Amino acid sequence: MNTHHQNRLIHSTSPYLLQHAHNPVDWYEWGAEALEKAVKEDKPILVSIGYSSCHWCHVMERESFEIEKIAAVMNAFFVCIKVDREERPDIDQVYMEAVQALGINGGWPLNVFLTPQQKPFFGGTYFSPQAWIQILNNIHNAYISNRQQLNDTAEELSLHLLRSDVDRFRQQSSVSDWRSETDTIYSKLESRFDSRHGGMDKAPKFIMPSVWHFLLRYHHITGNIHALDQVNLTLHKTEQGGIYDQIGGGFARYSVDAYWFAPHFEKMLYDNAQLLSLYSEAYQVTKDETFRTIVYETFEWLIREMTGGSGEFYSALDADSEGEEGKYYVWTNAEMENIQGDDAKIISSYYGVTPEGNWEHGNNILKKSGKDEMFLKNLTPLQTAGWPTVLKKAKRKLLEHREKRVRPGLDDKIITAWNAMTVCGLTDAYRAFADNRFLDAAIKNMGFIESELTSGDVLYRSFKGKPSSTQGFLDDYAYVIQALIKLYQVTFNEQWIQRAAKLTDHVIHYFHDPSDGFFFYTSSAAEKLITRKKEIFDNVIPSSNAIMAQNLFQLGTLLDNSGWKETAHSMVKALSHITQAEPNYMSQWAIVATEMNMGMKEVLMTGTEIHTWRKELQKDFYPFVLTQGANGKSSLPLFEGKEKIMGKDTIYVCFQKTCRLPVQTLEEARNQLN
Repeated sequence: MNTHHQNRLIHSTSPYLLQHAHNPVDWYEWGAEALEKAVKEDKPILVSIGYSSCHWCHVMERESFEIEKIAAVMNAFFVCIKVDREERPDIDQVYMEAVQALGINGGWPLNVFLTPQQKPFFGGTYFSPQAWIQILNNIHNAYISNRQQLNDTAEELSLHLLRSDVDRFRQQSSVSDWRSETDTIYSKLESRFDSRHGGMDKAPKFIMPSVWHFLLRYHHITGNIHALDQVNLTLHKTEQGGIYDQIGGGFARYSVDAYWFAPHFEKMLYDNAQLLSLYSEAYQVTKDETFRTIVYETFEWLIREMTGGSGEFYSALDADSEGEEGKYYVWTNAEMENIQGDDAKIISSYYGVTPEGNWEHGNNILKKSGKDEMFLKNLTPLQTAGWPTVLKKAKRKLLEHREKRVRPGLDDKIITAWNAMTVCGLTDAYRAFADNRFLDAAIKNMGFIESELTSGDVLYRSFKGKPSSTQGFLDDYAYVIQALIKLYQVTFNEQWIQRAAKLTDHVIHYFHDPSDGFFFYTSSAAEKLITRKKEIFDNVIPSSNAIMAQNLFQLGTLLDNSGWKETAHSMVKALSHITQAEPNYMSQWAIVATEMNMGMKEVLMTGTEIHTWRKELQKDFYPFVLTQGANGKSSLPLFEGKEKIMGKDTIYVCFQKTCRLPVQTLEEARNQLN
């Protein structure tokens, strides 16, 4: 990095923008200064979008943005704006869609060229230095000599952007059998199962947690064992592969192959937050001790490497260290022998380490060839008896050695949505294992969100030393509301439900579009871009509209708000056809649809035993149950008229405002639920 240059990004709070603060490119942040300059000087705008742990973003910076002669062309012909997609996903959404509308595969870095009026006319992802300099010159020449054609393209793309996904995909739903619809969703997913390696049949492989959450619920409804088998296969194959950090815990973003072996080594908070939930739910269903181990190891990694002093969670760990992808995580055979000594042979066999290396340049990615019981079959009885101690010692040695290496870059900004997702993951882990460490971490993190990222009912997107000036987007609100609903159900502290209700009112006021019943991604009070998008498709992170629909249904049930439930129903029904047609990208919608169609049972607990009962009940998988509790008065509507029977602690199992006979034991309540 050339530190003798310094541009405007030096004042940014974004770790990604700060990485570019010493480029010779005259970078601006997105804002009035840059946009007004483009209009005043009649220059096209170059918007370059990435994030701090993006490998190819680093490559393009090193090859092009740090090169003086390339920077000179960029500075002369364009107003250059750098955007952190994690801080400004609204900008990323708009221009990613524009590039995809041009027939170009999306990805990062995303480089988009705009008119001074912010209308896109050309873009792409990574460009080699030779291609980049040619594109810069070609666009400059076209802007001077063929301006009308560029403007026509920009107008056409802008019209495309103005039509929302909701307009394109919403249909009036016809009445049909919801069980048949659910079976159709499952059949579509099943047709794409990788029955050998788990996941879906393609590479690269992303885990897509919401797909497997849906399959757990489908199995719960139907008893379909093949659905559960595919979840088990997927979760075991991922935890055995290189995508899982066998030494330090936590998952990488995806594997580049179909086998979960070679990861793209960056670790994102949002993946691991969701996988805490997924492995916890899978444990509730199966009681598989491997799933418990994965939850605990991932939690230990979060606390060790991703947690700030006030309980906040950092955003990401880079794939690269010392300019080399994966260097921090891989091992040579010689290293293994030196570190493990007499145990080297057995540990190398366990993790697939070979003398020539199982990856690039003689390096080994640690992986397991199968379940531990299969590996232990090849050991002597004496080795088998001592194996847990040997493995624990080996992991400790490797972790201690690894921590002496140059660490990958840490993106230490705090993103509201991702932190709230982590609260959800921690509360789900607490439900499964009743370990107060999970709950304490969740409550501490929510305290940080409340104190540092909230002003009244307004959330802010991110924090690094101070809150960003960017107000929260729909995903920030949706995931915080979801986290608050989950926190209430594991604490029975009604402040969490009251807070969720206030934020929901805020979202309806500032984000809701009454013309179609869905929610904009940006608040009506936020800075205006050339269009306001609505996020409906699930990706690795479920769509904010799907989460909001789920929140409205669950909160509407808990607070007896029929308007919220009706809004949720209309959203789900309008997309039911696309949910059936493309469930891989609508799996969160499928989850919400099953909740609505099954209906949410409510379990009310009164008296001094409520927390003992709650812990025992929540150790098992009850995906269609909302739990409430109070030792005394409650403001929640279903508690009205409910009290102890003959002075004894009491449980009520209710459905659609009608309660079965009150009972005094958890066993009786379980029988009513089942």
